[in-house]
Amino acid sequence: QVQLVESGGGLVQPGGSLRLSCAASGSIFSIKAMGWYRQAPGKQRELVAGIMDGGSVNYADSVKDRFTISRDNAKKTMYLQMNSLKTEDTAVYYCNADLGYFNNSRARRGNFWGQGTQVTVSS
Repeated sequence: QVQLVESGGGLVQPGGSLRLSCAASGSIFSIKAMGWYRQAPGKQRELVAGIMDGGSVNYADSVKDRFTISRDNAKKTMYLQMNSLKTEDTAVYYCNADLGYFNNSRARRGNFWGQGTQVTVSS
């Protein structure tokens, strides 16, 4: 069974930093794309940052120069370093991955979500 588990959320003051982690587990043989999304109350879920297996990255304009996405392929883990946090960054942050896995000994591809981690930026 494939699982994505986020960690690292919490309460931080404006201008502060947090580092989120997303660990993938299960019978995974490849992870092509991973990304961080966020959803604030009353708003649609939006892409924050994405990273491909080759290392190419993309960011939402609102977080460029403040957030850094990275991944450790050996550990099947993705990170999001968030600096200079603003109150408008407050949201539930979700991990997403497009990956290959074995199910009943058959190779499959699928898209998976984590359960989310709350990030609150407030003084």
